[in-house]
Amino acid sequence: MATSFVDSYAGRVPLSTPHATAAAAPRTDLDLAEALTKVSPKAQAKAKATATDFEAMFLNSMFSQMTNGVKGDGPFGNTPGTGVWRSMLTEEYSKNFAKAGGVGISTDVFRTLILQQAKSSTASSSAGNGKA
Repeated sequence: MATSFVDSYAGRVPLSTPHATAAAAPRTDLDLAEALTKVSPKAQAKAKATATDFEAMFLNSMFSQMTNGVKGDGPFGNTPGTGVWRSMLTEEYSKNFAKAGGVGISTDVFRTLILQQAKSSTASSSAGNGKA
């Protein structure tokens, strides 16, 4: 189906837009699906926790940099106790942000960890069978 366009002030605008569910449909990652069958549920849970912790550390660093230059009065001011309080606050923000889904880093880290574990389990099982 061809999309027709209408000229407008901002340029050419499509008259039809893609269906909302088309963008929301998840892609199937066949490599990850196959790797998940080779990795134990316990190892999957550990990889998920590790990926979430990694994202929390990244977000903590990012949030720390955001509040680093804040000066003035109040909780984000420049008093002797605020540095410690601010670091604990950004740490809790980053943990909660990562647990709520974060910015997507943990998904990629989890995928990478699972693919590596599946690859190493395949290599060790074929080495155990005398295959090289």
